[in-house]
Amino acid sequence: MRAVVLVGGRGTRLRPLTDHVPKPMLPIGHRPMIAALVERLAHAGVDDVTLALGFRPEPFMVAFPDGRVGDVTLRYAVEPEPLDTAGAIRFAADHAGIDTTFVVANGDIVTDLAVADLVAAHRRTGAEATLHLTPVDDPSAFGVVEVDADGRVERFVEKPTPGETSSNLINAGTYVFEASMLARIPTGRRVSVERETFPAVVADGGLFAIATDDYWTDTGRPDLYLAANAALLTGERPERCRAVAPGASVAEDATLERSLVEAGATVAARARLVGSVVLDGGFVGEGATVERSIVMGRVGAGTTVRDAVIGADGDVADGVTVADARIPEQG
Repeated sequence: MRAVVLVGGRGTRLRPLTDHVPKPMLPIGHRPMIAALVERLAHAGVDDVTLALGFRPEPFMVAFPDGRVGDVTLRYAVEPEPLDTAGAIRFAADHAGIDTTFVVANGDIVTDLAVADLVAAHRRTGAEATLHLTPVDDPSAFGVVEVDADGRVERFVEKPTPGETSSNLINAGTYVFEASMLARIPTGRRVSVERETFPAVVADGGLFAIATDDYWTDTGRPDLYLAANAALLTGERPERCRAVAPGASVAEDATLERSLVEAGATVAARARLVGSVVLDGGFVGEGATVERSIVMGRVGAGTTVRDAVIGADGDVADGVTVADARIPEQG
């Protein structure tokens, strides 16, 4: 089975990290999130994945020089211009010659969904497309999906007001498409699968969905990215990982609480990390405190950093306090 994975976004909410590393290449539990996603697709029988690329495709090609993740073949479809979600799917599928049922996934989603169950549900109903849905506590911040008793999608409600819908289910970013979906997407312009393509399929009665309570998060914000990493330490997910990756340098008297340190990172003596991630190349100086932050650059000795994102070019001086900041500052 084949799949298209959307990885062409700029990841602006995670800047300045994404000035150097595309969001799907950022690690969750010491592994690039795109690698974990491809392996999850492989468990469903996917053996050929096309990455729909736009912004900075080179890091993906460098990371997977042989064009494989495990037993899965990787293909690269680089958009000549931004085509939005549906446009990217059509471009990538055409590039790869996809002409049968295939999976589509957003490359920045972390979930424990069994994709094989989604594929099985799609085949049972004879749908043209099937969506994975996940429940949320506050649907007012999302586009909510209403389905009937058979799982057929009835309508989408964007950021509903109280009482506007009884559904708390949102689009979770993994789909199964029949090849006929591609004919619904015009070429040569930007097309949104959420705003244009899916409503058209709803009108024809061909869009179905299944909801699950599997772990799911969008990693697009710093707090969500941190939570996705912490979930591998706290037991929130069945998968677990060590706090410190092989190849990291962490002083024996450093303190780590719900924090991860990636290979190539350094945490000096008496430093304290709380709910944070130190990425490859990151440095936390002696006696520094880092709370709820992501560090790719340098944090000086005796410094306190809270609720911050320190990019690869970020350099926080010794002995200062930084809070609610992006360093370097974003223009």
